[in-house]
Amino acid sequence: MSAARSLRSEDQFLCSICLDVFTDPVSTSCGHNFCKHCITQHWDTTDLCKCPLCKEMFHTRPQLKINTLFSEMVAEFRHEAQQKASSSSSEQQAAKPGEVPCDVCIGTKPKALKSCLVCLLSYCDSHLEPHLTMSGLKRHQLIHPVDNLEDRTCRKHDKNLELFCKTDQTCVCLICPVLDHKTHDVVPLKEGYEGKKAELEKTEEEIEQMIQKRRLKIEEMKESVKMSKDAADREKAEGVQVFTALKESVERGLDQLIKDIEDKQKTTEKQAEGFIKHLKQEVSELMKRSSEVKQLSRSEDHLHLLQSFSSLKAAPPTKDWTEISVRPPSYEGTVVRAVTQLEETLSKDMKKAQLKRVQQYAVDVTLDPDTAHPYLILSDDGKQVHCGDVRNNLPDNPERFSTCPCVLGIKSFSSDRFYFQVQVKGKTEWDLGVARESIDRKEDIPLTPQDGYWTIWLRDGNEYKALAGPSVRLSLGSRPEMVGVFVDYERGLVSFHDVDTAALIYSFTGCSFNDKLYPYISPSLNYGGKNSAPLIICPVNQTV
Repeated sequence: MSAARSLRSEDQFLCSICLDVFTDPVSTSCGHNFCKHCITQHWDTTDLCKCPLCKEMFHTRPQLKINTLFSEMVAEFRHEAQQKASSSSSEQQAAKPGEVPCDVCIGTKPKALKSCLVCLLSYCDSHLEPHLTMSGLKRHQLIHPVDNLEDRTCRKHDKNLELFCKTDQTCVCLICPVLDHKTHDVVPLKEGYEGKKAELEKTEEEIEQMIQKRRLKIEEMKESVKMSKDAADREKAEGVQVFTALKESVERGLDQLIKDIEDKQKTTEKQAEGFIKHLKQEVSELMKRSSEVKQLSRSEDHLHLLQSFSSLKAAPPTKDWTEISVRPPSYEGTVVRAVTQLEETLSKDMKKAQLKRVQQYAVDVTLDPDTAHPYLILSDDGKQVHCGDVRNNLPDNPERFSTCPCVLGIKSFSSDRFYFQVQVKGKTEWDLGVARESIDRKEDIPLTPQDGYWTIWLRDGNEYKALAGPSVRLSLGSRPEMVGVFVDYERGLVSFHDVDTAALIYSFTGCSFNDKLYPYISPSLNYGGKNSAPLIICPVNQTV
């Protein structure tokens, strides 16, 4: 008998219709076994009477017979399974703090595996078995084990909470809509659950986006602090270089200059630290909220989700960080203002230092032949341009200027700083500056910032103007032979310098570029040879 028992497997005692252990097993005339209820119900729902396993057709419904031996084997199998479950239960450990205990076990209460929303009880492994094998109990709703199952009943009517009142945003029983919620919008608990779960998923996504935005803002602020520190370091180095040569009379001025720069830097860092601290706090709060929302949104417990929804739906941090940033302080003119208090003889050295400062951002500019007006003639290396007497036969591509005798550089700039210098010696007319990529190249457009140009020009040999819209007449001490153009994209600055005297010619400030910038050069018309000299792009610290 023990040998036979050892060969038993659960598959031998499973009904092929309900796939559970046989209940009241009966045999058909073809020799196959089924639960009496299962085979009877199966034949009641079909016009043809045949065996579900071998498909043997019966002209009349056969008489079902009880296989006594097989029934005893099924009963013995159930008994052994229950003994095994009981033995396993006795070896289970008591539920730990925070775990839901089995409500059925007496004495040591092991951890429950499931809670039944119909029975309002929690079951361990062994006591859960009837819910998994008995057809009547299999229809009960099982969820992950939870405490306080009594909270799932209506306190007023002592019925299960099976509905959700959307009007009052609360869970109710089947009697509540008849008595207390007559005119309210009441839906099944599952429908309310799905609606709130969808809201939670949307909230989770919104919180995640807020976290990412704040993390990006933190990195942006860190980068701003780094830029500020780099600018402060450069400014301090320049101040040391200038004031060291002034002996004792300027040492006090040097100390004050460095202090002012460091104060600005400390103020910037302190501001950034405050913002970053606040952002990190918000990120921490949002991450905690995200974790709670994720956990709740994955809950299979309809009631728990609905009851906890309101507390998690509280408004997250609402501060809009979009327009908040840490901008590096402006150091433009800090050294100049300090040095101008010294003797007048130092002004020339100061101008040279200023020019040297912007020249460190020198870039290699090459002119783009695809943008050149047909009258212009470019050198093979793209460093020189002058206006010819004959119109060249060139394709009228979208990049080419059609009305103004001008040309752009090949390389564009959309951030940071850059500097280039052009020899204008021997010219009676010229235009220099930068232009947006989006400028109109086919029409005669005024050279103004509103139209995408930041330029200065020379006319009639001695008339200098900054084309600021309206234009500004420039009074220069001498005629420049080399003009430097400096752009600080982030600060919105375009400045022009006389390279030989280191004098500042003009500055456009507060510019809003919002586009790629290109070096812009026009040698103007030839005028019968009076203005035939070329404009020449020159390297820094070298003249032609």
